[in-house]
Amino acid sequence: MECGPVLPDSLVLEIFLRLPHDAVLRAGLTCRQWLAVSRDEFLWRELFYSYYRIPRSVPRHPAAVSWYREFKRLFDCIPCVEVQTLREHTDQVLHLAFSHRGHRFSSCSKDCTVKLWDTERPDGNISLVHSSSMRQFNWGYTQFSQFNADDSLLLVSGVYLGPHHSSSGEIAVISLENYTLLSRVRNKPYDVFGCWLNETHLISGNLHWIGNMTSCSVLWLNKAFQDIESENVNVVKRLFKIQNINASTIRTVMVAHCRRHDNPDLLLDYEAQSQARRQKGQQQQHHQPLLFDLATSGSEEEEEQEEEEECQRGARGHGLPSPRLPQPTMSGLEHVIHSRKNVGQKELEIETQVAQLMGRAYTKPPDPSLSEPSESGEEDKTYLLFTTGSLTYSPHQIGIKRIRPEQMTTSGPVLGEERSSDEFFDSLDHVIDIHGHIIGMGLSPDHRYLYVNSRAWPAGCVISDPMSPPPIAEEIDLHVIDLKSLREERRSLRAHRAFTPNDECFFIFLDVSRDFVASGAEDKHGYIWDRHYNICLARLAHDDVVNSVAFSPADQELLLSASDDSTIKVWRSPRMIRLAQASARPPRPRSLLPSWLSRSKNSCINGKP
Repeated sequence: MECGPVLPDSLVLEIFLRLPHDAVLRAGLTCRQWLAVSRDEFLWRELFYSYYRIPRSVPRHPAAVSWYREFKRLFDCIPCVEVQTLREHTDQVLHLAFSHRGHRFSSCSKDCTVKLWDTERPDGNISLVHSSSMRQFNWGYTQFSQFNADDSLLLVSGVYLGPHHSSSGEIAVISLENYTLLSRVRNKPYDVFGCWLNETHLISGNLHWIGNMTSCSVLWLNKAFQDIESENVNVVKRLFKIQNINASTIRTVMVAHCRRHDNPDLLLDYEAQSQARRQKGQQQQHHQPLLFDLATSGSEEEEEQEEEEECQRGARGHGLPSPRLPQPTMSGLEHVIHSRKNVGQKELEIETQVAQLMGRAYTKPPDPSLSEPSESGEEDKTYLLFTTGSLTYSPHQIGIKRIRPEQMTTSGPVLGEERSSDEFFDSLDHVIDIHGHIIGMGLSPDHRYLYVNSRAWPAGCVISDPMSPPPIAEEIDLHVIDLKSLREERRSLRAHRAFTPNDECFFIFLDVSRDFVASGAEDKHGYIWDRHYNICLARLAHDDVVNSVAFSPADQELLLSASDDSTIKVWRSPRMIRLAQASARPPRPRSLLPSWLSRSKNSCINGKP
């Protein structure tokens, strides 16, 4: 049979460059020549940048084998397909946490229970293993949980309801061997949450008011349980005592173990970095975060979105429950409000000036060796990270304090023995000002990067009254801070939104995997971004506010989301679903066309710009 004329490869390539990616792969099934052209690296490079709308100044990730495979990774490996909905909670689900092995996860809720779930069932479904109610301990609700390093203990943080409607926090430690309660530790304010320092010790907080708007936060190291060997040894020791001014308090503590031998797992945003260097002097005067705005650009879509958000704001103001994690805590805010009824503005300003003078006079000087950014030749460092402030009660700064090795145990000197009588307070080693209301933090798996959710203040705003912080933006900015250089390293991610005002601001938990970062939002969606390219890849729909998300540390293609709609949704990647379906079917001849193309584009990339 006589064959017709063959188009030259260059002409086929020109045609393929004008086709969408799925059409290119289907065309590649026509013949051997077209198949070879359909795998051309230049072709997939062009498809990659145009489809995902990534600036061409951003190079391909060094670990990527080819442009084709990198395109496929972002298209096929995102946990964006809902496979299961867990409805065992009876009220808003506030937080999710995976074990380090990924075999279990815990959930906290306003129904005042902490539940444990199994992720390793043979059928692939997630099932409830255990549920503990904390109402017997006079808790109002559970709000946060964390597994210790060897997954033998679970830290559970909640709101303790005291007399006269006052509330503080409490931390409980539960054994995962027999689900017994090992210890309870008071925690104030309750949005300190608490965290593990190591396998056997946890960090809690306490707050002492020393004026109308001045306080000190004490951070405590607690042994998780008292065994026979510890009867004659301290089970609690003060770590740090830090002065707060202008009604601010320390909240949201977490521990980062920064190792000296690691490689940055993020691509540098070269264009943003050069721009940041040029604007460095200007940014020192007033913060102007570099934004990667992922909102829709069509005028009709914008109008529809604004109408929908207006409806959501109206509904939230008429009958919906009030936020369960207001900031500041009720005990702190009520103290300041009560004080202001009896004290004038001038007196409060004088108090702040006096507090600043006392702080300078009675604060232990920092050790310069502790605050220097880590270099490759230095030792490993452990940092305590927390939100704080200096201008207003709204948490707008990240405080960083190094924990030395000798401070990581409750044995040793008793309270205050190692400090001078003139050194009331500990100084911070480093402070990063976000210039907005911080509503969430999360660490990358290697603890190299800190991700921060914040709602920005207006540019150039001036704060004259600590109890009247600037209005906050509806858009949530997701900042990335390198804990080795102690500076912001990337453009801010933006796609999710929040609508509540300063004094009712929701805490939105986020999570970070090797390649992705995810966050909840008040717009009834969770969001997933690629960490390397700074692009939004998926929106995960719920019926109400999404409070928390969590990646499995064993498989980043498994993601959980928790919502005010009282459900936990389980999301898996199209690739994992396809593999699970293939293993359940008898073997059949393999199709030449990759089955990942059969998936509808909108099932995963509905959040793509």
